Amino acid sequence: MKYLILSLSSLLILISSCNQKNVKEKEFNYPDTRKDTVVDDYFGTKVADPYRWLEDDNSEETKAWVKAENNFTFSYLNNIPFKDKIKSRLEEIWNYEKISAPSKKGDYYYFYKNNGLQNQYVMYRTKDLGKDAEVFLDPNTFSEDGTVSLGGVSFTKDGSLLAYQISEGGSDWRKVIILDAESKKQIEDTLKDIKFSGLAWKGNEGFYYSSYDKPKEGSQLSGLTQYHKLYFHKLGTAQKDDELIFGGENQKRRYIGAYLTEDQRFLVISAAESTSGNELYINDLSLENSKIIPVTEGFESDLFIVDNDGTRLLISTNYKAPNNRLVEVDASAPQAENWKDLIPETENVLSVNTGGGYIFASYMVDVKSQVIQYDYKGKKVREVELPSIGTSYGFGAKKEDTTLYYTFTSFTYPATIFKYDIKNGTSGLYWKPNIEFNPEDFETKQVFYKSKDGTKIPMFIVYKKGIKLNGKNPTYLYAYGGFNISLKPGFDLRKLVWLENGGIYAQPNIRGGGEYGEKWHKAGTRMHKQNVFDDFIAAAEYLFKEKYTSTDYLAIAGGSNGGLLIGATMTQRPDLAKVALPAVGVMDMLRYHKFTAGAGWASDYGTSEDSEEMFKYLLNYSPVHAIKDSVNYPATLITTADHDDRVVPAHSFKFAATLQAKAKSSNPLLIRIETNAGHGAGTPTSKQIEQVADKYAFVWYNMGINPFEK
Repeated sequence: MKYLILSLSSLLILISSCNQKNVKEKEFNYPDTRKDTVVDDYFGTKVADPYRWLEDDNSEETKAWVKAENNFTFSYLNNIPFKDKIKSRLEEIWNYEKISAPSKKGDYYYFYKNNGLQNQYVMYRTKDLGKDAEVFLDPNTFSEDGTVSLGGVSFTKDGSLLAYQISEGGSDWRKVIILDAESKKQIEDTLKDIKFSGLAWKGNEGFYYSSYDKPKEGSQLSGLTQYHKLYFHKLGTAQKDDELIFGGENQKRRYIGAYLTEDQRFLVISAAESTSGNELYINDLSLENSKIIPVTEGFESDLFIVDNDGTRLLISTNYKAPNNRLVEVDASAPQAENWKDLIPETENVLSVNTGGGYIFASYMVDVKSQVIQYDYKGKKVREVELPSIGTSYGFGAKKEDTTLYYTFTSFTYPATIFKYDIKNGTSGLYWKPNIEFNPEDFETKQVFYKSKDGTKIPMFIVYKKGIKLNGKNPTYLYAYGGFNISLKPGFDLRKLVWLENGGIYAQPNIRGGGEYGEKWHKAGTRMHKQNVFDDFIAAAEYLFKEKYTSTDYLAIAGGSNGGLLIGATMTQRPDLAKVALPAVGVMDMLRYHKFTAGAGWASDYGTSEDSEEMFKYLLNYSPVHAIKDSVNYPATLITTADHDDRVVPAHSFKFAATLQAKAKSSNPLLIRIETNAGHGAGTPTSKQIEQVADKYAFVWYNMGINPFEK
């Protein structure tokens, strides 16, 4: 393949002109990308797919294309004069001790800590909190470059054994290693090829886990993972002999997970076809030869068992309650017709946890946390007094515990851990980060604006005090809008570099998320997906109207489903923003369901095979297909990773190739492809800093701003 790479001198000339406000039309000589003649027929409509060959991420041709695109992109990024200053400042900000809340397992308290710039958090333990702790598990020793990460840990109830997962290069495929907790020695062979799984111990006998049949050799990262299987691994036996408990050919479900109630009496199995709605089954392990029985069948609602008191089950569900409720039922007849409300649905979205013999009901009130403590009869005990307006999490503990540890955070409140006396309801500071940051220098506002159809949408806006509303503030507009996921207020040290240099951060809570329950979620799915894009566009227009920023100073950003959001927004409204940052996005809406776990997203998206109407709806906004000839698109930095086996990198590859071929843009249209990395989880600190530095440098540079020139 022939690649047209700019010489360094010509590239520097192009770069130097990029930060001028009125750029004359110019041409970037992007790497040449071969076009195929592939055409698909959807209900009689012919759709060309000239870059289908880029779906083969293992081919030498694709690897050469990735190398050429990266060379071009990094030649651009590395010549931005202030990028290294951004990276240095990020390293300064990042370099403080961070720890997690402790959790007691057996005789030890376990917690995670990062000394500052360690690539991965280290797991520590101690028998006495406040005294010296020993390193228990250090993922930084798993690989030299930090790309092998810890993917989850599960202890036996007595704390004597644990199983932990590792991810290599960011892959969703995991290995499982079993240790004797006291000696920290591995006790049997490593389990392999496990995906989308928890680990649920049954006594000290063994544990339940889930996985798929591994795709054939050569397609491990992109091959379709269709039917999940729940296995039981008995210690001392080979993985090939693990017992199939649920799933497979007789019970075809795309996602299957299992957990045990705290008293280990009930095995609970959740089975789903998509990311929304699940069946629930239970197996009473206290009874000999007991059968797995259904609590619910069908996928109309979400539910899980919070706890049990003997045969009394406490179930959290949105069945006939879009904002969720807590019900009780006896395990002998657990079906929905026998449920009784324990904590009824309210106007605010409910999530439930338990600890110390109490129920902790966390409500989302206009995207802010409120926590109510109840007894097991559903009687309110008290409202938990939180430090401020923001987000709290961690209200869970064992039944015998008298204290629990919760974390509180907001946009300008670094994550801080509090110790809570369950009986008396008093909180005390357990740990506060020592970070050079004064929250009094910044301000957070929550505003409400109207979307295209008149729906009221909330948005948080964060900025340095004293900012002038003159329409010239660089603004980073970030959203997600899908899969019932809620974007809550939370401290992110990566944003400090942006904020301290006069940038505004704006986070709208658009439809498709879970901020206002299942109705809010459904209003942004399938044939209503355009609502998500309209909500996001309206957020930008609100910021323009109120003089926070303007088109020349707006960057739009999102990842995964949020990457789709950015791809759709920039193709529908190329005039909206100066810069677009679509990360690991779902960009080919006609074929997303043919890769890895993509078919499981159909409840949110629908598929091109459902009906002609659904196909046409998807084709209309599918980012790859919505790119038009000779349009001046925003300066675009697409980001993905070569080991992303959730949203396969082909989505971003095809989007980049199409943009570069069709657009007649005075702005750079680049793709940055991280190597030996995945969808984002477990990304080492060093890579995170590099990625953020590149993005901020790209944004400021294309806005014509040097943040270090005061």
